[in-house]
Amino acid sequence: MNGDERAWLSLYGAMKLTRSVCRLGLLAACLLLLTACAGGEEEAIPSPQATVTAVVERPTASPVPTARPEEPLTTVEIARRLRPSVVRILTEGATLDIFGRAVPSRGVGTGLILDEEGHIVTNHHVLLVGNSLGSRITVTLDDQRTFTARVVGTDPPTDLAVLHIAADGLTPATLGRAADLPVGAEVVAIGQALGLEGDPTVTRGVVSAKGRVIREDPYTINDAIQTDASINPGNSGGPLVNSYAEVVGINTAIIQGAQNIGFAISIDLAKPIVEELIKEGQVSRGFLGIDIVDITPSLASNFNLPVDHGVGITNVQSGSPADLGGLRLEDIIVRLADQEIDNNGDLLQALTVHRAGETVEVQYYRGQELRETEVTLAERP
Repeated sequence: MNGDERAWLSLYGAMKLTRSVCRLGLLAACLLLLTACAGGEEEAIPSPQATVTAVVERPTASPVPTARPEEPLTTVEIARRLRPSVVRILTEGATLDIFGRAVPSRGVGTGLILDEEGHIVTNHHVLLVGNSLGSRITVTLDDQRTFTARVVGTDPPTDLAVLHIAADGLTPATLGRAADLPVGAEVVAIGQALGLEGDPTVTRGVVSAKGRVIREDPYTINDAIQTDASINPGNSGGPLVNSYAEVVGINTAIIQGAQNIGFAISIDLAKPIVEELIKEGQVSRGFLGIDIVDITPSLASNFNLPVDHGVGITNVQSGSPADLGGLRLEDIIVRLADQEIDNNGDLLQALTVHRAGETVEVQYYRGQELRETEVTLAERP
């Protein structure tokens, strides 16, 4: 019996656990063994004993074409086109040691220039020192100009963030469409692998799979791109690029202990999030007021659940929209409005479309019975 099964079993009272322990177990059981490939961690930067110094001969920069080439490009051509759009992000701050003393900490990640106004997309976790945003974020361009960045907005559920720098002469990247990317297509990953000095690291591989689900407590990111192009600590926030030098994903995670299994957030998912962060500084979502756990085929098979997908409710906040709509502990939500709900990533996406004040129909299972209710969404407190 795996952790998921024990967690769901504890929900139904078959194990003698308290409700509070049950909920913690349920959340923990849903994690994949994923490692974010950058962030506010000192290990993202090589130790002095392991420092690698690169001597780089920089050619004179040439104009970067923006029109889509007629034929697929070589890796050399892709790197030449993308390098001016890829930036190094240094996040600095302080964490507390076991004695409560402040200890300086920093980490290196990657970002991508979105427009000539100075907006840069990266991963939310790249900007963290411990569990908080770094106190100082520095962006270094390909031409070695360095700027202090301002955080425009972050969206932890999708692990995306937007920075802004006051710079001119910027070269925005060209964004493509992940939906057009077939499995097996060649891709290139570019980023500040291991925080090494010099130009960003360029690796090449293929699209190993599409539609992967990244589970990182407490969120689930859907529609991720799996690739065997090498992704390492420091690559987070950097681009995954197709053969036409178009960005199709934002590199975000690897699986510890695996060989060449990395994940990128689909640019199709990232675009609307990034646009809202630039416009509003945050992503507004409708609020239900529940804690949830993903339902899996393993749980359904072992505990005779009515469905092998959806989100199980582990807590309902008193007076919340879910509470007022009649949803209860152990209900399983399978649809919200016109969106099928397979996991919490689907639920987040649906609540991004449907905002506070909207009344939506929710389909859910209570025991073996499929029910419906209407819920009027609220603003997140």
